[in-house]
Amino acid sequence: MDQTNLVLVHSYNTRPEADLAKAELDAAGIASMIQADTAGGMREHLAWSGAGFKLFVREQDAPAARELLASTPDPTEMPDSDLEANPDASPPWRRFT
Repeated sequence: MDQTNLVLVHSYNTRPEADLAKAELDAAGIASMIQADTAGGMREHLAWSGAGFKLFVREQDAPAARELLASTPDPTEMPDSDLEANPDASPPWRRFT
């Protein structure tokens, strides 16, 4: 039986963030899994107050996974709307009124 060591490559605050990172790794052919203490999915807030949502990959895939995740743009650093890119633009909710 093959004993594969899993390595933590990143920890996320929310499940959607972890799911997006997992999907990106899966698309690149890197198998991954998310671990979180959510009481079987019934209490998502437990992970928020604890260790978060941990993303694991096989030990041999860890360098490639970290490189791929590091090259992904951080959504918190991207402009939320046209307002930040063009301060003279009307807010999105005012464009059609």
